[in-house]
Amino acid sequence: MKPMTLVPFTSADTARLAEALDQAVADGATPGGVIALGTLGEPPRFLKAGRIADELGDTAPGPDTVYDIASLTKVVATWPLVCQAFDADVLSRTAPVRDFLPAIDGPAPSGEATIEQLLTHTAGLKASTRLDHYRGTETPLHELLCREPLEAEPGSHRYINRGYILLGLALAHAHGRPLDELARALWDDLGMTTTTYGPVARGPQVAPTEQRIPGAPRIWGTPHDDNAALLGGVAGHAGTFSTARDLARYAEYLIDPATRLHGWIRASTLPFAPIEPGLDRGLSWICAPGNVAYHHGFTGTSLYLAPTTGRYLTICTNAVYHGEARKKIAPLRALALKTITAT
Repeated sequence: MKPMTLVPFTSADTARLAEALDQAVADGATPGGVIALGTLGEPPRFLKAGRIADELGDTAPGPDTVYDIASLTKVVATWPLVCQAFDADVLSRTAPVRDFLPAIDGPAPSGEATIEQLLTHTAGLKASTRLDHYRGTETPLHELLCREPLEAEPGSHRYINRGYILLGLALAHAHGRPLDELARALWDDLGMTTTTYGPVARGPQVAPTEQRIPGAPRIWGTPHDDNAALLGGVAGHAGTFSTARDLARYAEYLIDPATRLHGWIRASTLPFAPIEPGLDRGLSWICAPGNVAYHHGFTGTSLYLAPTTGRYLTICTNAVYHGEARKKIAPLRALALKTITAT
């Protein structure tokens, strides 16, 4: 692993990102958004564009606007809690997840997946996750998930939410505390005072997301992810709300060699399973050239880390406000990745 050599963002970097965010708003990709970018030891810079939502008039987003960060929950809540559990010998990287859940009698194919396989999306679990299909049964959720047959041979990469649902359940059982309490203790320790599991109260500081039915209210303050909503807003794969300011604070913590999780983010940028040419899955994070780690959230959020150059960048938008977020803000995300990997 390369030693850290700080490479600050240039004024040209900032200008290009600001222009791309403005263009995303102008193109109708998102009502507005906030980018936080910085280098270790320096205050973050915040780039803002557009407005939070039509429902809030001309109210502009800012560093403290609360966004549903969707699958960033995997790396903002579940991944760091699992890493802490490894350090405390509460979880074992190579042990099956069923070992850390209430006892299950008989075969449980998906329960044989190791914690490492779940973290790296290589367990071969069923790709489709519809917790609503489990309604009407008295069988505990962990048992229902563990008894599901595998859909593929373990080893190959396939992005799957149910693995992180299982990780969240395992963390709660192994610690004897609810997942949201574990996450709250972590975030408080890091000074992430506005990061929380949903639901959160509607208000001008919270960005609404999708309108599922024409004429009906938008999803606002409750998780956009259906499975997280069915779990009361608290899940290992989604359900977290945060701000650009808090995510910048978290990113700086991870890339700081003096902090407890820095070793884990270094380890997590090592390729574990190929995704596509040039991209691999590490421990939870996507690994890009230059020892860069990043992850996206379905609602239109992203977090990028470059531990060897001391750079970080986060995108907070509610691009799902206008439908499919991934395609709409793809140019902005591509520029963010290109910018943070530059040396």
